[in-house]
Amino acid sequence: MRAAHAGFFSSMVRFFSGGEVDAADIETKTSVSAAIAMPLLGSSNAAQSGQAGSSGEKADLPPLLTVQDNAFVASRNPAGTLPSSSSDQITVYTVLAGDTPSSIAERFDVSLNTILWANSIRNANMIRIGDQLVILPVSGVKYEVKKGDTIESIAKQFKGDADEILRFNGLAIGELLAVGDTIIIPDGEIAGASVAVSSGTGVSRPSTLPDFVGYFLRPINGGRNVRATKANPHGLHGYNGVDLAAPLGSSVLASAEGTIIVARTSGWNGGYGRYIVIAHPNGTQTLYGHLYKVFVSAGNHIAQGAIIGSVGSSGNSTGPHVHFEIRGAKNPF
Repeated sequence: MRAAHAGFFSSMVRFFSGGEVDAADIETKTSVSAAIAMPLLGSSNAAQSGQAGSSGEKADLPPLLTVQDNAFVASRNPAGTLPSSSSDQITVYTVLAGDTPSSIAERFDVSLNTILWANSIRNANMIRIGDQLVILPVSGVKYEVKKGDTIESIAKQFKGDADEILRFNGLAIGELLAVGDTIIIPDGEIAGASVAVSSGTGVSRPSTLPDFVGYFLRPINGGRNVRATKANPHGLHGYNGVDLAAPLGSSVLASAEGTIIVARTSGWNGGYGRYIVIAHPNGTQTLYGHLYKVFVSAGNHIAQGAIIGSVGSSGNSTGPHVHFEIRGAKNPF
């Protein structure tokens, strides 16, 4: 079998690590805050279905140009500004004329695979002008392959999932790894000094987050924190998340008042499966993953305690539970 020699993914990792960039391209990238890009994600959006441009007026719009695995880089955005993500917030971005898959990835400091993976899109050529993309700062670690490593051994070492690692890095089953290649372990946990947190995919540091005592409500009634251990009593993993087990179909509650910015009713969605994201007035976001059913839509304003979905096991899940994240504050659950 052929060895994986970094290819497109590793070239993007080198770019994000400080590789050479065309100075003229940098000059056009004036960033503005874009925690939420309007309009909000709707049920007919192409990225949500994984069939970009498959409905309504979008069917007549051309796909964004790509060449093999690399996209042409747009020299400027027609609006004159290029939005960028914050350190841990989920962004809903509307694709504009002049955008390309790779320029969107560069803008948000993630790999193109991150965008495809989070939106259940099979190919960058499916992204079209007007699509709304969820940009996840995917939790994980960056690792340099060493002699004797396999996907299975790396997954075991960093408590990741072998299938997710293959999918995220664009590797085939059984494909050999070349020493020196850089790969990302989605939702991996740092276990040694030799592993660096990946740019754009860093694990949140709860100790540095503000503590909004009493602001957040437990998202289910009861339930068990299945990842809690003596070494990790709060069971925190990934992006400041906890896994709360409950019977299939149990109600999932809005942890605080806010506006729904993502409501995915189908798809893998970066391992979250069916999931919901709420933006709250205090600048935080909460995420509810692996749901069985989603009862809300993007744009809905939700009161604290409202039933927004039900407990499931969709996406990367081994049993009924809700994966609950708080982005921008400590997770008390």
